[in-house]
Amino acid sequence: MPRLKCQRTIEGSPQITYYKPAGIPMTQIDEITLELDEYEAIRLADLEGNYQEAAARKMNVSRQTFGRIISSAHKKIAEALILGKAIKIEKQLNKRYNENSNPN
Repeated sequence: MPRLKCQRTIEGSPQITYYKPAGIPMTQIDEITLELDEYEAIRLADLEGNYQEAAARKMNVSRQTFGRIISSAHKKIAEALILGKAIKIEKQLNKRYNENSNPN
């Protein structure tokens, strides 16, 4: 039986939750789901420029776990860009996430 995931801190839900390549009808496109923790990892590391250790502290996970999360997010985004797939960003918070409205 797999281990339960620890609670992760997410600083709010994304405003935009769907991206797709232009010119491809929705009926002909494959979709990749980016989980909320992957979205947060991308925001902290790539957008804000935090090092993995600092970003991991902000998400309340270990540095190794953060590394796995960001790696998974990068792979999904690369697959969508290279293979022309849509990206659906999970919007709902569930019991695994602790929403933190304070951005600092």
